[in-house]
Amino acid sequence: MTKVNVSIASSRRKSRKAHFGAPSSVRRVNMSAPLSKELREKHNVRSIPVRKDDEVIITRGTHKGREGKVASVYRLKYVLHIAGVVREKSNGQSVPIPIAASKVNITKLKIDKDRETILERIGNGRKEASEKRTKA
Repeated sequence: MTKVNVSIASSRRKSRKAHFGAPSSVRRVNMSAPLSKELREKHNVRSIPVRKDDEVIITRGTHKGREGKVASVYRLKYVLHIAGVVREKSNGQSVPIPIAASKVNITKLKIDKDRETILERIGNGRKEASEKRTKA
């Protein structure tokens, strides 16, 4: 099989270097999460980068089914901290449990002007692509 995208390395070593050495702007895009079925139909968008104050539901792992607001997006570690998903330390202090962005579904978006334009842009692109497919 040939490479699909020439600009992306297929080497494990180079792929890992790109992933772990990525700048914050690239990590933001890598930390995208799928939207819930209702939001997907409403905005015609499959996934979008997660941000603070989005409401999510965990879809994988021991905390599957738990819902909450995103408390912080920890780009350095590629994880989300969700309000209410914490564990107690032996001294009684509570610490947030890190959750991977790909293991959550966004149920409610925090929408501002910039997010609205992003959703419109992605939705229009998907619409154009589907129209192209039906013509061909």
